[in-house]
Formats: sequence, C-alpha cells, structure tokens
Amino acid sequence: MATSEEDGTATPGSPEAAAAARAGASASEGVTNVDAVELAPEGDAVVIIDQTLLPNRLEHIRLTTAEQMYDAILKLKVRGAPAIGVCAGYCYYVLARQEARHAGSYEDFASAMDRQRAYLNSSRPTAVNLSWALNRMHGVTLAHKGEDPAGIVDLLRKEAVAIHREDLAMSEEISRLGASLLHDGDGVLTHCNAGPLACLGYGTGQGPLFYAHDHGKTVHVFADETRPLLQGARLTSYELQRAGIDVTLICDNMASIVMKNGWVQACMVGCDRVAMNGDAANKIGTSGVAILAAHYGIPFYVLGPTSTIDQGCPTGDDIKIEERDPDEIKTMWYAEPKALPEVKCYNPAFDVTDHSLITAIITEKGICRPPYTESLAALFK
Repeated sequence: MATSEEDGTATPGSPEAAAAARAGASASEGVTNVDAVELAPEGDAVVIIDQTLLPNRLEHIRLTTAEQMYDAILKLKVRGAPAIGVCAGYCYYVLARQEARHAGSYEDFASAMDRQRAYLNSSRPTAVNLSWALNRMHGVTLAHKGEDPAGIVDLLRKEAVAIHREDLAMSEEISRLGASLLHDGDGVLTHCNAGPLACLGYGTGQGPLFYAHDHGKTVHVFADETRPLLQGARLTSYELQRAGIDVTLICDNMASIVMKNGWVQACMVGCDRVAMNGDAANKIGTSGVAILAAHYGIPFYVLGPTSTIDQGCPTGDDIKIEERDPDEIKTMWYAEPKALPEVKCYNPAFDVTDHSLITAIITEKGICRPPYTESLAALFK
C-alpha cells in the first residue's frame, strides 16, 4: 500500500486511499463516487471527476494551475459545498508546493499564498465551504510565521488530508441522523445534488437516501431536474440509479402535483450557506420546494456540515447570491437557442429558504430545530 511520508497512511489519490475512503465512510455499495476529489499521488495536482460531462461520460481531469482550479470551481466541474471545501484544501496545498520552490522568504511565500487564496475564493462567493477551507489552510501558513516554506508545505498537506477525512466522517453522521427521520417506504423529494459527487462519502442532502438503502430501509425518491444546470437530472438520478435506489426524475414544476398526490413524506436538500437565524441558501428553486412542502404539511429538512453555518451571517439577507451566465438558460443544453439573443435573463445560482419553512437542520453534531438562533449557536459552544 502506498503510504504518506507524514503519518504512514494511504497516500491521497492512490487506489488504496480510494478504498480506505470508501471503507471510512461506510462499507456500502451506495457510495459510488468516493474519488470525485483526490490529491494526485505525487502531490502535484488535484484530480476531480468533471461533473459537467455526467451522466454521459465519466472522466477525471488534473488541476495543476490556479487558473485551472478557478475554472473548475466556477464552471461547476467540481461542485457541492463539502466537495468544494475538500478540493480547495488540496488546491491550496498544490499551489503552496509551487510557490515554495521560488519563494525567497517566508514573507514572499505567505504573501503569494494570500493572493492565491483570494483568487480562488472569488470563483464562487456564495459557497461558504470554499472560503472556510481556504482560510483554514491559510491559517496554517500564518501560524508558522518566519519558518521555512518547505516545512510549512508538509504541514499544509496534513491539513488538506485532515479536511478530507473530516468530510467523510461528517457525511456518514449526517446521513445516519437524516435516515433516522425516514420511515420504511417513505417517498422523499430532493432538489439539486448533495450526494457522493457533491459531498464525497454518502453525501448530505441525499446522504440519508443512500444510508437508508444500505441499511435495509426502502425509500422512493423524486428528484427535481433542477433547472437550469440540471444537477438533479444529470447527477442525482444518475447516482441513485447506479446505487439501485428507486428514483423518479421530475421537472421542477411537477413538485406540487407529486406532493398533492401523497407520494412525498419528506423533502431533503443540501445547503451552501446557513445564516445564524436558520435561513439557508441552496440551489435556485429550493425555496419554492419549501413553500410547497409547508402548504402540503410535509417536513422540509436541510442537511449540511457545521462548516456551512456562517457565524458571521445573521440572516439570509446577508448572503450574497451569485448570478450566472444567461446562456445557461438560453443555449447550454440545446442544439439551437431557445430564446432570442437580445432577451434578458435573470439567472441567480441560489435562493434563500426562510427559517420558518425549515423543519430541522441536520448537521454532523446533531439535529437542530427551531428556534435556530438558539440551536445553531449551541453547536459552537
């Protein structure tokens, strides 16, 4: 088995590490994409599954430059808050290796890494795990002021691996807690993708579905297609189908009728940022699902790691919403444009679900219920 020089464990990026990650998250066959983000064995690149090519092609790509990393995050080649965090940690490490080779001093190294951190962070401003992971990595650099950059790089590798391991453990616990809220035979509606591709391990928003399936509980899943980027169609239904879970793909505007028909007993979604009052930002369309669920009396659960809870964000009004290219609506999935070139588009990547619509927020530290100003704050005491 390939091992890390630092601690004798499997080298990230190796086949042994992928197997260890799979075993670390669970012994399950439901976790189908544990290699969605890895560090190359040599440590010179971050290797990711290009999620923009799924479900038709499964391809891995290497990220070696800051520009490639920025592009991969911006264009959703890697996506999902936890996976972005793991990717960001490895990206920081790979760039630190490069900067350390020609840094004349600690000050030069730290200054260069601060620029790289800010550059990568600007790619997706709403996903808090990106800034969280980059700031955590940069904190290691700042904590070793005046030391040899080469030695700091070794510490940064350990920190990036720690972020990855913590993500796998987090995913397992969130999925276990979420599955405890489901009954055998339940219908579950989900929006966007927060399964193994997005979160490694089991996932967050879809993690309980895989966990329940692997532990003998039957669930029937309705997956919103999730316009305009179709993560629910391309990714969620792909992962669930491969895992042998009963999944039905629906257009976003069909959520109401499947709820009215009595086919849905719970809604489960991931999150990209949670404010301290419980308002939660997730993929555009999530708040509409929550409103429908409230109308039909269906529990609406938000699942995510504590790293997505922004202690500096009092309410959802303080969450910056990323606006994306109009061509994602007009041309991306079509042989010919579906709107005139001069037609204006509004294409926000996220919306914010009001805390009053959320039944519970499920983290690796426990299930939080209203009032969220108290239950979320208690997580950090």
